[in-house]
Amino acid sequence: MTSASAPRDREIAVVAFAQTGHRRTSDELSEVEMLMPVLHEVLDRTGLKTADIDFTCSGSSDYLAGRAFSFTLALDGVGAWPPISESHVEMDGAWALYEAWTKLLAGDADTALVYSYGKSSPGPVRDVLTRQLDPYYLAPLWPDSVALAALQAQALIDAGDADEPALAAVAARNREAARANPHAQLRGPVPQGDYLVQPLRTGDCPPIGDGAAAVILAAGDRARALCARPAWIRGIDHRIEAHALGVRDLTDSPSTRLAAERAGAFERPVDTAELHAPFTAQEIVLRKTLRLGDDVDVNPSGGALAAHPIMAAGLIRIGEAAARIHRGASDRALAHATSGPCLQQNLVAVLEGEPR
Repeated sequence: MTSASAPRDREIAVVAFAQTGHRRTSDELSEVEMLMPVLHEVLDRTGLKTADIDFTCSGSSDYLAGRAFSFTLALDGVGAWPPISESHVEMDGAWALYEAWTKLLAGDADTALVYSYGKSSPGPVRDVLTRQLDPYYLAPLWPDSVALAALQAQALIDAGDADEPALAAVAARNREAARANPHAQLRGPVPQGDYLVQPLRTGDCPPIGDGAAAVILAAGDRARALCARPAWIRGIDHRIEAHALGVRDLTDSPSTRLAAERAGAFERPVDTAELHAPFTAQEIVLRKTLRLGDDVDVNPSGGALAAHPIMAAGLIRIGEAAARIHRGASDRALAHATSGPCLQQNLVAVLEGEPR
């Protein structure tokens, strides 16, 4: 796996970020119709046109769309004629950003458009996500995403690292923070509700919803020309756990720790962390793994508990962290994205603004 810190002679930055207002359902919109306003907004923030973008990379899932090569339809919203340099990952947009970052780092492009989207509302998401499990032992049992997250939460409780009031406090803090986020799907006090799978209640789980996000990356002086205060990617890395849940300690996340080490997250303190923790117990695991104390502003956007468009939520964490640097609310931020059950695969990025 390639990664670690970017060489200083080829600095890459997030220079713009845009996202939809996340909604429980968007039946009246196609993926292209949902995506196009976001693409226009992120380009307008920099004054760029589609023809000015050297490389385009997207993240989405055919499983959500229910048809093969669904991402090709989204290219209608980008404008793929005349032909463009384009790629796609069947993952969260955070991994599309990683691919674009390597493209710019190699000097093959100076600007990149990264976008991702997901419509979770049309089908039973908990059932759909079982298809990512081991096909021989786990998938035939159909354990859904909430049941697996509940196993992780119970493991934390059994280890003495959490209890149900602690889980409820995580949910309450995130949704209170989301009050200031006009894009969040859930804002303000949300009842913990009934058990979905014990010990997880409704409030411990992410909302089902539709949404999209996009960022623009630029290198060196190009970034400085496009943004008053670029969010420089000082390091980025992603790692993966063993596929079999039975050989993992669900109270820890070694892949997150390794990704953070390789990205340089432990070299100096961060003031902000946007964590992709769809379930309350996962935030507890991540805060411990990433050594985040009470002095770090964790999920000031409300995080994935306030809005969780699958395939875009991880990219949104990077975009939210970058946006805080753009407006001067943060100087050094950590962004995290995850994929798979119980924090199976994890990406960590460290972003910095230039000294003020």
